[in-house]
Amino acid sequence: MSRTISASALKELEQFLPCPTPQAWLDWALQNQQLLLVDHANCEKKAASNAMTLMYRHVGHTALLTKMSRLAREELLHFEQVVELMSQRGITYERIGASRYAAGLRALMRTDHQGGLIDSLLVGAIVEARSCERFSKLAPLLDEELSKFYQSLLRSEARHYQDYLALARSYSKEDISARLQEFMQVEQQLIESSDTEFRFHSGVPSTSVQVQNADC
Repeated sequence: MSRTISASALKELEQFLPCPTPQAWLDWALQNQQLLLVDHANCEKKAASNAMTLMYRHVGHTALLTKMSRLAREELLHFEQVVELMSQRGITYERIGASRYAAGLRALMRTDHQGGLIDSLLVGAIVEARSCERFSKLAPLLDEELSKFYQSLLRSEARHYQDYLALARSYSKEDISARLQEFMQVEQQLIESSDTEFRFHSGVPSTSVQVQNADC
C-alpha cells in the first residue's frame, strides 16, 4: 500500500491551513539543507515527546492513549530515519535552538485542565498539518533520495493531524471552530513574518538574511 496521500487529501489539508508556505521559505530551505535535516530530526523527537506528555497528563482518555501511543512510535521511527539519513550524508546531529513557531502557538493555550487538553490537541493538529504541507512542497525540489523520503512521510503526517483534530472535537464540550481560528490567525502570522534563523517551521528570511545569502 502506498505511503503517500491522494491529491484530494492533500488539498483538504492545505485548505485546513490558513496560508501556504511562502516561496521565500522554500528557497531558504534549499540553501540550508543540512540545517533542514537537523531541525527535522529535532521536530520528530519533540513530536514524540509531546504525544507522551499528553498520555501522562490525560490517563483517563482511552482513545487519546491509543492514538498518542501509535503517534509517538511513528515519530520516533521517523527520527531514527532522519538521523540515519544524516549519518549517510556526513551530517552531524546536534542540538540547535528551537524556532518561535511552537512557542508562539502555545502562548495562546489555556492553563486549566480541560482547556489545556483541547488547546494542546489543536496545536498538535496545526503543527502536523504544516509539517505535512511543507514535506509536500519540498519533495519535488530535493534530490531523489530526500524527495522519496519526504513523500513517504506524507500519509502518516496527514493522519496525525486528523487524529489530533478528531480528538479535540470528541473531548470538547463546545464547537472548536472559533478556538481553532484563533490559533490559525497566530499560525499565519508566524509563517508569513520574517525570521533571522532558518528552521523547519520558521517564517520567511528577513532582509538581512537575504542579503547575507546573496553575498555568499
